[in-house]
This record gives sequence, structure tokens and C-alpha cells, in this order.
Amino acid sequence: MPELRSGARRSKRLGDLQPAPQPVDQEENWLLPTQNRTRRRVGGGRGRGCNATAVGKGPSAAIPARPTAAGRGRGIRLIDLDPEPPCEVLPEAVAVGAGEPLGGVAGRDIAMEGGSADKIIGAEEEGSTTPVPERVQVGNSPVYKTERKLGKGGFGQVYVGRRVNGGTERTGSDAVEVALKFEHRNSKGCNYGPPYEWQVYNTLNGCYGIPWVHYKGRQGDFYILVMDMLGPSLWDVWNSLGQSMSPNMAACIAVEAISILEKLHLKGFVHGDVKPENFLLGQPGTADEKKLYLIDLGLASRWKDASSGQHVEYDQRPDIFRGTIRYASVHAHLGRTGSRRDDLESLAYTLIFLIKGRLPWQGYQGDNKSFLVCKKKMATSPEFMCCFCPAPFKQFLEAVTNMRFDEEPNYSKLISFFESLIEPCTPLRPIRIDGALKVGQKRGRLLINLEEDEQPKKKVRLGSPATQWISVYNARLPMKQRYHYNVADARLAQHVERGNADGLLIGCVASCSNLW
Repeated sequence: MPELRSGARRSKRLGDLQPAPQPVDQEENWLLPTQNRTRRRVGGGRGRGCNATAVGKGPSAAIPARPTAAGRGRGIRLIDLDPEPPCEVLPEAVAVGAGEPLGGVAGRDIAMEGGSADKIIGAEEEGSTTPVPERVQVGNSPVYKTERKLGKGGFGQVYVGRRVNGGTERTGSDAVEVALKFEHRNSKGCNYGPPYEWQVYNTLNGCYGIPWVHYKGRQGDFYILVMDMLGPSLWDVWNSLGQSMSPNMAACIAVEAISILEKLHLKGFVHGDVKPENFLLGQPGTADEKKLYLIDLGLASRWKDASSGQHVEYDQRPDIFRGTIRYASVHAHLGRTGSRRDDLESLAYTLIFLIKGRLPWQGYQGDNKSFLVCKKKMATSPEFMCCFCPAPFKQFLEAVTNMRFDEEPNYSKLISFFESLIEPCTPLRPIRIDGALKVGQKRGRLLINLEEDEQPKKKVRLGSPATQWISVYNARLPMKQRYHYNVADARLAQHVERGNADGLLIGCVASCSNLW
């Protein structure tokens, strides 16, 4: 098993060997396929990355090698870099990076939604070689002229569309300029018709904080979305501020992001890929330039069954990972079914990153990167993680990392953590917090009339994470699961034997010193 090199945080000394840091690109975006397409790697480590080779798709095809520091483990390379190129990894497949700077619907510098590595290769072969239409008209839309390219990703390409006739507004269906998202019909996600993201937009279009899709349809070889143009992403803002944000601004982002996620969750979906690149501001110079939007619904999934209204069943598939390694929840790393807690945990990592400019697990490279990052996340306490952040960020991190799989978040309480950091004068706030209305008090919800004290009371464990725990479950109905916290090393075998005697399977055995 690979071991973390001692003094890993000293990797920043490599800066002496590297040129001065430049504004950085987006983070990696990973998606492993559904289980019937998953192939287990033979004879390798236990990391999720498997034997994938990441190929960046930046402005230049050739990426110069960067100095690395040799680790003491087996094949661990620790280098001093902040974000790495977005990529999507499939066991024993070549992962092609999926992120050039992207504007319009995603503002600038966002990564397109994820898919299988096969899909990315197909998109590159077909989507990059097949020219997009010079003029676009889908459904009842006006005719748009395809202009400059804003960016591309694993699933498609985004261009500026300028209305040929008419149009007087900057946003909305009558906008002069829109974002045109093209996905080739031969990409894997379109094998059975329109992309999955279209189904999500059918339910979420118009949801608070989600940009509008005004028209969609197929033209020639492409499926096309006509969407609102937006402004810069939080990643862009973070870069423009010297790769650090003030706690006041991060608190405003936290309040509004929680509100957006609450409305999304009320619709029965979890986003699945919360990160700075997927939060955008409105167009500069408009009334919405301080309004926050959440984009990229390609990895969204249902936490609530559409027909029964019940929470989806728990499952754990360690060979499947969906999301972005840097910001994904520990549960996502362990292959657990996504639920509302995962979006909030990813938001906590996002906020800490925006303030501190770095997370403790950045810099790992190699086939077992996902495993090493997961191990570091599980071993890092909230106190260490938030050591240079105001107390509300630590409170938020502790609350969301102690949530149960099917627990309903107390959004009002989570928002109230940041009350002391919010600028009282509304015009001076860097981000609008319309969704929260008034911080720290009971909020009038947009879609439901639910008071804070009407929510079911949940017992939440606060404080440092357990130093050692076992998760035991079986995959047969009825589902059984058993947790043992603070287990001594000498009693591990006893708990495992007892679980096996009761017909339960061992999901994982973990501790701060020996995670697997």
C-alpha cells in the first residue's frame, strides 16, 4: 500500500524550481461508468484512478513537464501545483482532459460535465472534426449566427450565438447574444437520443439559481442548447483577487450557495459536482452581476424517487467514482450513493479553498491519486482544515460531514452560521444573498412554506471525526448496515468476525493511521 511521504506539505519548496505561478486552470473532473461497464484493474493499487493517462487539453497540445519530488512510497509523486487539468478516468482507459476556458453559459474557465473516457474520445474524434453549423435554429428559436468559440469539454463545445434579426436584451429569450452548447450525436451520451442533461433541465429549468435554457433541439449532427450568457466563475474571481478571497465574500457565497442547493434539493436532485468552476456570476454591467448561479448538471442525480417520493436506497460501489477529486465528499470517494450531504460537503471544501487558496490534499499524482486524496480527507480534522478560517467555516464543515445518508439538512441553521460575517449594508455585499432573504432568521421559502422549527429534529455529532471506524453492510434486501466508532486495533478482528457471523459484508475498515 502506498504511504504518504513525510513532510508532504513541504512540497511548496518546489516553487524554487518552477516559474512564478500563473492563473490556473480548472480542476480535474472524474466520472467512472455505470457498473455494467466497469472493468476492474488487475494487479494494481487500490486507487480509483487505475491505469489511466491524463492528457490535458489546454490551449497548447504540448504541456511541458514540471519538476516533481520523488515520494517514499510506491510511485507517489508530490508536486507543487494548485489545480490540475480537468480529466475523466475509466479503468484501463485513456482519460482525455476536458477543460479549456469556457464562457457563456459557464462564464469563463469551467469544465464541461463528465462522461466516460470512451465518450470523451468519441467527442474529440467526432465533435472536433465535424464543423458546427454556421447558423442555428432549434425549435421555435430565432436564428443565431455562430461566432467565437468559448470553450470545449468532454461532452461538447460552447460558442457565442448572435441573433441575426431582432433582439434587444442582454439576457432572456430575447437576448442579442446567447451561449450555444453543441454535443455531437455520436458521443456516448447521445447514443439513445438527447443528452442526459436535457432530462435534468426539463425538471430544473427556472429553478432558483439555475441558468435558463431557452431552446433546445437537434440540428444536423448536433444536439444544441440555447442558454443565457453569464459572467465570470468563482474560479475567475478567485484568480483576479490574487487567489484568495476575504471571509466576508466567502460567507456571502456560502449563504447564497446553500440557498441554491436547497432549492435544487427540493426538486429531488443533487448536483454531484459542486466546485468553484461551477458557480458563476451574472453578466457584468447588468442588474444580475452580483447574482450567483450554479451550472453544469451533467452529473446531477436524484436523491428522491420521482414516483414514490421516498429517499433512494443506500448502496456502495467502491469501483465507481463521480465528481471532481479535489472537492468530492469522502462518501463519493468510497462509491456511496449520492445524497444531499455530499453537495454540502463539497461546498465546504470549496469555501475553504477560496479562502486559503489550497486544500491539504492538493499535489498528489499517479494512478492511485483518488485513493491518496480520500485517505488525506479522512485523516484531516476540521481544526486543521480551518486553522486560518473564521469559526463559522469550521462549524459548517463539522455539521455537514456528520450528516447521515438520508438526513434532511437544516438549511436555515447552516446559513445562520455565517450571520456574523455578512456585511449588514446590502449594496456593499460582493454577492447578492436573495435566496436567504434575511440571514439568521426564519426564511420565507420560495417554493414551500416551511418554518425552521417545523423540520424534524436530528441529532448531529459534532467535533473531530472518529479516529477509527468500521462500516459493515450487506448488499441484499433488506439492507443492513452497522457502524462501530473508535474501535481499538486489538478488537478489529472481533468486530469483523461478528459481522460475518450475522451475514453482513465488510464495506471498509478505517482509521487515521491505517485507512484500508
